[in-house]
Amino acid sequence: MASKQKRRRRPRSLSLSEIMTILIAFHQSHYRNFKYFYLLMMRHYWQKAFPKAVSYQRFVAWMPSSLVPLCAYLCDCYGDCTGISFIDATSIKVCHNRRISQHRVFEGHAARGKTSVGWFFGFKLHLIINDRGELLNVKITPGNTDDRKPVVELLKGLSGKVFADKGYVSQALAQYLQEEYDVRLLAKPRRNMKNHRMLWRDKVLARKRALIETVIDQLKNISQIEHSRHRSPANFCVNLLCCLIAYCHQPKKPSLKLD
Repeated sequence: MASKQKRRRRPRSLSLSEIMTILIAFHQSHYRNFKYFYLLMMRHYWQKAFPKAVSYQRFVAWMPSSLVPLCAYLCDCYGDCTGISFIDATSIKVCHNRRISQHRVFEGHAARGKTSVGWFFGFKLHLIINDRGELLNVKITPGNTDDRKPVVELLKGLSGKVFADKGYVSQALAQYLQEEYDVRLLAKPRRNMKNHRMLWRDKVLARKRALIETVIDQLKNISQIEHSRHRSPANFCVNLLCCLIAYCHQPKKPSLKLD
């Protein structure tokens, strides 16, 4: 039998665009803690801009509602393919390795993986950028996913040459991309592999692969894409999307300045 108890359905005092603006503004600021940012910056300095701001607990409860609009907005912030792209993946830790057995928030979603700097528990962020430092596509996977697995999906709709590190070495993958999508995947060979002949221009561009590592460094140290204070998968996705959007709005991005 359905409950006859009446429930109040009051309209929100903050619109969806205002919620998204506040979330993105946090990742563009120097604050490291969102609660401190909201209580000090929002409720004090930005009081005139957001006169109907609610309590911190109420705002956190509204955050998951912005997930789908943030996904659509991020796709609109992507840059244009210039024919020169760089692809890489980075770890997104959700807890310290010592607390893996106690972690419950991302149980069944996150996984333990390994990078060049060691083991971690969390996810992998796969991203591709152009020579201007603009994001072209991103994808999040569990931490134990092979870097080459989401490459085909990431490169759909792109063209030209894509430069990668030795984690993307695969002759079958490179041949498939060349035949199906007319995309050349140029990965750095491993130590036990013979060097393939490359054009002088391609060899120079391959040495500029540090560009995407610079972008990842800014995402982690400026936009704060990684922290271990998440309390729900939805808020984790919101935080991730807002970080990427904040980077897209960054006025000065790392670039090769080929023009």
